[in-house]
Amino acid sequence: MKITALTENTSRDPQIGCEHGLSLYIETNAHKLLFDAGQSALFAANAEQLGVDLSQVGLAVLSHGHYDHAGGLERFLQLNDHAPVYLSRYATEPHYNADGKYIGTAEALSHSDRLRYTGEAYRIDESLALYSCNERPKPYPLDTGGLSMESDGARCPEDFRHEQYLLITENGKRVLISGCSHKGIRNLMHWFRPDVLVGGFHLMKRKLDDRLIADAKALDNYPTAYYTCHCTGVEQYRYMKPYMQRLHYLSAGQTIEL
Repeated sequence: MKITALTENTSRDPQIGCEHGLSLYIETNAHKLLFDAGQSALFAANAEQLGVDLSQVGLAVLSHGHYDHAGGLERFLQLNDHAPVYLSRYATEPHYNADGKYIGTAEALSHSDRLRYTGEAYRIDESLALYSCNERPKPYPLDTGGLSMESDGARCPEDFRHEQYLLITENGKRVLISGCSHKGIRNLMHWFRPDVLVGGFHLMKRKLDDRLIADAKALDNYPTAYYTCHCTGVEQYRYMKPYMQRLHYLSAGQTIEL
């Protein structure tokens, strides 16, 4: 399995652009798939630079309905004329940041006939499955970070019901792909216990303190290899790294092989 970061908050290559967002291109034994599309068409420009042909992608997954993951989907639908896009049935609901700014998906996206809406669990095939985990008990509290959503016409704190996770099972390994882990990275590990986890931890606004160290040590207790990025925060990553033996950072343009 190969996973390439088409766009992310950072880049180590001056030829590869970066932005606050995430887009991953994943090649498995049976699939070429796109996981998220960043906040703009940058992911597509980087894909071309990296030799990734988006027209050959067989399916796409949207992790959740925020602009920094869904903003480039319209460009993907222009470049690829056949791949279905799997997203939560809640993904097109309005979402707002802590300042009240709209951070949801583009209105045009909700009118595409390529969208495939998912619920609590959705199995694509024997190796790919999507989970929202909305009905699972959360042993660790949800931190909204001030984010909010609209439900039945009223503004309320986010419950991140629009977020889903992709579990890939291949060659005896369970690889979990998460866009932002809004429901809590420790909850995700409690639920899935994957061999590998790729994605953001949503810690970028957390203080560099003993609480973050405690989280790092708790995550390190699992035998999981972590490839983190995007909303984890570079400073938070560096702070956690000494306490996590298998923690790595994935920047735009980088490819990992599992």
